[in-house]
Amino acid sequence: MTNLNWIPLKEANQLKNIVESSGLKPVLIFKHSTTCSISNTSLNRLERNWKSEDMSVDAYYLDLLNYRSISNQIAELFQVEHQSPQVLIIQNGKSIYNASHFDIDYSDLKKKVSELTASKN
Repeated sequence: MTNLNWIPLKEANQLKNIVESSGLKPVLIFKHSTTCSISNTSLNRLERNWKSEDMSVDAYYLDLLNYRSISNQIAELFQVEHQSPQVLIIQNGKSIYNASHFDIDYSDLKKKVSELTASKN
């Protein structure tokens, strides 16, 4: 069981909310291909290690196969080349971190979020 409460990313207008809320705290987007074994492994590793007390973020989950157009909008809006799986951290409306495939690492995400949270205080 995971401590991660994903917010499903299913509507393009949610991107506006992500940009706005990223001014208050970092937002994480996980782009997942449900038929890819690497994507499944990355998702499982992330969920297994997730500790809510470590990660003060809103975490969005995008099913790439069902919402490819939203993935394309993410790539354009945040100027990040599309990858799958891929994780992005958005702050102040910009992607300030992204990783894909087996480079998706909970420790790296935790460190980046901690740095961002500390710089806000």
